[in-house]
Amino acid sequence: MFDSPQCLRPFTGVPLSFDWGMWNGLKLPLILGLALGLVAGLGWVIQRLGQEFSRHQVFVGLLGGMVVTIALLSVAERGLTLFLPSDPGTPADAIVILGRGTEWRASRVALGTELWRSKRAPIVFVSGIADAPKMLPMLSAAGVPVGALDGENCSLTTAENGLFTAAILQARGVKKIILVTDRAHIWRSLQDYQFMGFQVIPVPSDFPVGMGWADRTILVAREYFFLLSSGIGELATRRRVSSWNSPGSETLVELAKAYGRLQPSTQKRVNDFTR
Repeated sequence: MFDSPQCLRPFTGVPLSFDWGMWNGLKLPLILGLALGLVAGLGWVIQRLGQEFSRHQVFVGLLGGMVVTIALLSVAERGLTLFLPSDPGTPADAIVILGRGTEWRASRVALGTELWRSKRAPIVFVSGIADAPKMLPMLSAAGVPVGALDGENCSLTTAENGLFTAAILQARGVKKIILVTDRAHIWRSLQDYQFMGFQVIPVPSDFPVGMGWADRTILVAREYFFLLSSGIGELATRRRVSSWNSPGSETLVELAKAYGRLQPSTQKRVNDFTR
């Protein structure tokens, strides 16, 4: 596993989850408040455009809009995979599993193990600081041979997942990967890995067992925010290039490439895997 001391850097992005503590009961009111805010903002725009409504009409409109917004949030999770390419079941050079935190590991390990047993790829590669050291032993315990396992304990974000995975695996000749992450995260991850030059087969994993509706809604809203903020075309390219060229990343990428070149080539692993 690629694990450089220089990988221990401060995380400056948007956290995946928050420690709500005594404020745990505010999750649902927060969602309702955000929905009301969105509807109120729409009402303000309409007024600014010169439309006049009575107070009763405004109240009914806001209430109806809030109900519609909540309904849309409840199905928004499905929208993140609506246009996701289907899994053709074809082989790949590597199975790449992204880290997401403690509660997400079990479902990803189970799916990655199932894909490996189905002989979909000779390598199972885990990407993510703190997650890779935990998930690699879990995969081994599930029956994946140690010789088929690898990963990197350096990436702090989805963009860095793609960056360090590419630095290591492309140095071995890996071109086509099966990408494993949860349904909310899969579309954004697919874009970043394709941007790094991989042919990607996305295979989403399940949400953690027992994850509540409010937590799922907040997570899905977070993913929509990232998808929208990434922009399209040149704007997205500038954002990604800027984040990947952060201070110190160049040195880490070179170290990752050097690590990748020391590992067996993909072709050798494919030959051993298919015998």
